Amino acid sequence: MELVAAFEDEHCIIVEAASAEDACDALRASRGSGGRVDLLVTDIRLTGLLTGWDLAAKARDIDAGIGVIYVSANPPAPGRDVSDSVFIDKPALVDQVVVAARRLLG
Repeated sequence: MELVAAFEDEHCIIVEAASAEDACDALRASRGSGGRVDLLVTDIRLTGLLTGWDLAAKARDIDAGIGVIYVSANPPAPGRDVSDSVFIDKPALVDQVVVAARRLLG
């Protein structure tokens, strides 16, 4: 996947998940082993019961400092606060996501 390769070029360790539930399991496992996930990149619409909004909330319950990038064709509803994250409209360029990640990770 192009995005994975771009983050690997940035010397990031990538953990991919097939669903929000799998992502939450991976976050808990990382935390439980003393590791830390710095950034979550998600769509809003996901397979399974949870949305990207749900996933981000659960991820921040696990680690309040995690950065979140939403990449989706479904914009946030009016009133939804995404000020502590980044929203990128699809179709997104890989470079847009990488630049947003650099900004969030400082």
